[in-house]
Amino acid sequence: MRRLVLLGLLGIAGSGCGVEPPPDDVTPQEQPLCPELVVQSKAAPIASSRATGTASSALSSGNAQPMLVRFRAQKGSRTAAALRGREDRVRSLGARVKRHWPTLDAMALSLTPEAQARLAQDPDVLSIEPDHEVSALGTRPMASSATPRLQGGGIPSEYTQALRMTQANEVWDPDNEGTLKQGAPNGSGRTVCVVDSGMDLQHPEFQAVYAGGKDFVDDDDEPEDKDAQGAWGGGHGTHVAGIIAAQPGVHGNVNPNDPTLSPSGVVGAAPGVRLLVARVLDTDGNGRVSDVISAVEWCVKQKANIISLSLGSSDSSDLERDAFDKARAAGLLSFAASGNGGETATEESRVYPAAYDSVIAVGAVDEEAKHPAFSQIGPHLDFVAPGVNIYSTYPRGNAPYANLSIGGTFYASSALDYVPYEEYEGKLLNCGQGKGLRSCPEATCDGFVAFVERGGDITFADKVRNVRSQGARAVIIGNNKPEEDESMLFTLGSDALWPPVTAVTTTLVPTFLAQVGQNVRLGIQGSDYAFSTGTSMATPYASAVAALVWSARPDLTSDQVLEILQKSARYIPNPAQPSNTEQNDVFGYGLVQARAAVERALVYPSSP
Repeated sequence: MRRLVLLGLLGIAGSGCGVEPPPDDVTPQEQPLCPELVVQSKAAPIASSRATGTASSALSSGNAQPMLVRFRAQKGSRTAAALRGREDRVRSLGARVKRHWPTLDAMALSLTPEAQARLAQDPDVLSIEPDHEVSALGTRPMASSATPRLQGGGIPSEYTQALRMTQANEVWDPDNEGTLKQGAPNGSGRTVCVVDSGMDLQHPEFQAVYAGGKDFVDDDDEPEDKDAQGAWGGGHGTHVAGIIAAQPGVHGNVNPNDPTLSPSGVVGAAPGVRLLVARVLDTDGNGRVSDVISAVEWCVKQKANIISLSLGSSDSSDLERDAFDKARAAGLLSFAASGNGGETATEESRVYPAAYDSVIAVGAVDEEAKHPAFSQIGPHLDFVAPGVNIYSTYPRGNAPYANLSIGGTFYASSALDYVPYEEYEGKLLNCGQGKGLRSCPEATCDGFVAFVERGGDITFADKVRNVRSQGARAVIIGNNKPEEDESMLFTLGSDALWPPVTAVTTTLVPTFLAQVGQNVRLGIQGSDYAFSTGTSMATPYASAVAALVWSARPDLTSDQVLEILQKSARYIPNPAQPSNTEQNDVFGYGLVQARAAVERALVYPSSP
């Protein structure tokens, strides 16, 4: 839209310099009625100049690329002097050192092509591979969902449908009283290390369980999902952590307009665990495999029992595989998301680290334990867990929800993401499908609320831009697909200077069209909880169930815990593999079942 304004100004200036006017049969290009209201993109944050940054950071000057380098095993003891000598040698060849892993005889380096060529000639170098990117494997969380996702009623209203599907609450609250039963396994004595985008360390749901963290993005000990300016990222890590360890009876701010949500927040599947947080993803949900490797090593050193990774890449790494192999040999269980690509995983499309032999791959199921189209499948899949419209914790005040009313009557609606926390009241105008810059009759730059219908082969973002440029200070989008009324997880796609925007169901569209001309109040506020979908959400459920089993029997080995999970899972048949009765490509061993697993663990023979 900014370009349209400039073209208009250039046309006016040019007309005074002998430029021919357009022919009569050419329609002049539409210009915004209110140029000062044209939606502008927010300025991109300045990239860090730190050489140890992740995917979004500047790695070094020139055309240097992030690479992983494996060396021959260090002869003799790995003394500090010997390690420094190796670092000095690679620096002399033009490399910049990001990470050094003595136990793997490897480094993460920033290398120009020339430096890489020189390093490849070093007889001490075994291999050089890209330090490829990894990404979060869940959708951007949304504040609310139109369909009830909680059981509600009575004391245990915090128990979501997803939690009940895993049977976790039946382990630590067998009487369904809404409290942890004394002596029942709840994850206590076990440590889960969440490797993700960091989390909101001050969220009330985590104060009793957070035991420390490491930020491999900013290289400090405060793994919060924030950029250098203090702006929150996508909240992915906070959402994942809550699925594991949110506390019963402790809560933050809940959307009060949604009667399906418990005012007490949520409870995690293993609320008694000790929670460690390793941040490896930036505020855009992206990172480097070198930081994942470092995080895995850190989790091992911190004596974690379980690593939960809701991230991945279609690229494998020998060094990453070795790091997970060492973690497994040290007695840890690593759970990772199978991926959201939807297709049957091939050797080329498998998502790593889930596809490594030493990592447990977790796929998603919906509320009916059916396979959602996005969840990647394949012979490497181990388990499935709930992963559709999962309600969990979110950075405080950052999950938008809408207060929409006409004449004092409240109407349920779903706030789109990236919208500001603002309130506006004004006259409702019907802007049709929001096509073009003249779609709102009676538009005025003094402001109004635009009602826009979904459809017309135009994105929500473009609809909002169009009506905003005509003076709209708030926007209501009317859904036209009844099958999506239950979720309406709509997005504006990117961070920008948007007005408040919300969406109403198909059943409410006639109501709002009948109210055109009336005053409408639309306000956006922030909640501490959100819904999200993906194999990212399934993974922490499986990790938490493993923690419950291990807390019931701390003497078990990691292999024994895994065997118990396999034999206790609720097997779900795959019609395409009728002969497979233990494990199949769509559901693995099946849906993780905490109560069944703990019962099996309690009678599992003790090791001699």
